[in-house]
Amino acid sequence: MSFQNTLSYAKELDANDQLAAYRDQFHFPKIGGKEVIYFTGNSLGLQPKRSADFVEEIMKDWRELAVEGHFYAEKSWWDYHERLAAPLARIMGAKTPEITVMNTLTVNLHLLMVSFYRPTAKRYKILCEEKAFPSDQYMFQSQIKFHGLDISDTIVEVKKREGENFWRTEDVLAKIEEVGDELALVLMGGVNYYNGQVFDMQTITKAGKDVGAVVGWDLAHAAGNVELDLHNWDVDFAAWCSYKYMNSGPGNASGVFIHERYHGRTDIPRFEGWWGTKKETRFLMQPQFDPMDNADAWQISNAPVLALAPYLASLEMFEEVGMEKLIAKRNKIVSYLEFILREIDKEVESTFEIITPEARGTQLSVFLHGEGRPIFDYLMKNGVITDWREPNVIRLAPAPFYCSYEDMYRFGQILKRGIEET
Repeated sequence: MSFQNTLSYAKELDANDQLAAYRDQFHFPKIGGKEVIYFTGNSLGLQPKRSADFVEEIMKDWRELAVEGHFYAEKSWWDYHERLAAPLARIMGAKTPEITVMNTLTVNLHLLMVSFYRPTAKRYKILCEEKAFPSDQYMFQSQIKFHGLDISDTIVEVKKREGENFWRTEDVLAKIEEVGDELALVLMGGVNYYNGQVFDMQTITKAGKDVGAVVGWDLAHAAGNVELDLHNWDVDFAAWCSYKYMNSGPGNASGVFIHERYHGRTDIPRFEGWWGTKKETRFLMQPQFDPMDNADAWQISNAPVLALAPYLASLEMFEEVGMEKLIAKRNKIVSYLEFILREIDKEVESTFEIITPEARGTQLSVFLHGEGRPIFDYLMKNGVITDWREPNVIRLAPAPFYCSYEDMYRFGQILKRGIEET
């Protein structure tokens, strides 16, 4: 597609954008009285205006019904989390019974490791990408220590090639084959937080399964961002946060996928609590755990409905639009942003290196050769909310729900001034 770096062209793109009206359904911070250009939906999505109504509904029920709200609220609390399963299943490419919502992301990954990381004397190694998100690294290390294993011998990292900023799928597959029958678990980030690369999850999952390993995915940067088909890819388990592209609020609840092959089993190791027991017998207070026959068997405590309310509000928007339209706009607006960056690069004495490969979602990671932290500070002071990563990278994530093409043009002009003035 032939783009133009002009305000009139950007406005024309917005006028033809099917999702343009959704921008007005979000709250934008303001700097200097003007709405910011918001590039950090990959860290915390903006607040949908309808979220407050969903929270207030629960507050009203709490005021008026107190404990009876568990059963007699219009959206009863005891099964509130079940309302999120079907819309999430459509986003994640899953069957509804394979989805549950509980806790937060790293807590859920730890709980899933209880079930799906079962090291033996021969098969004990964990494969991940090098420099995985720190929380995942800490989780791996603590799980390995819990099992009494040696971290350096157990963690197998797939590295990028010298001089390259991305991982090659063939290198991941080669490492899986190399580790072979010593490999217990493949657990990677489906979209890398630093460079924005989308891994070939289907191919990697098959390779891991072919050598007898369990395969899971941390989908923190993938959920609501890229096309997923977890059930048909034969993924064993996955977890994701909801506060990035899914706009559910800071630190909010995590979604979980557990393939149906593990449902209804009483022999699987699992940390259990009474909300994972069958609804029919839950309040009989029986001494033996009787698991739900779906992913809810991994639930431990009753759902934090005040946290789930804004998540449900956001999922309502995903249901209205659908991932197909979101991905179509994502592809176009990210391509336009890339065009703007390259045009500005031609106009100023600076060099930008986009380190995000073609296999990407909403994020572009840009290495600013010859520029330092001052350009990031300039952007922030001038109404561009973006993200800095050492040593010299800004991450730009134009979320398709609320970012406009005019935002991309305006960002380019601010960036140009910043380079010229700093």
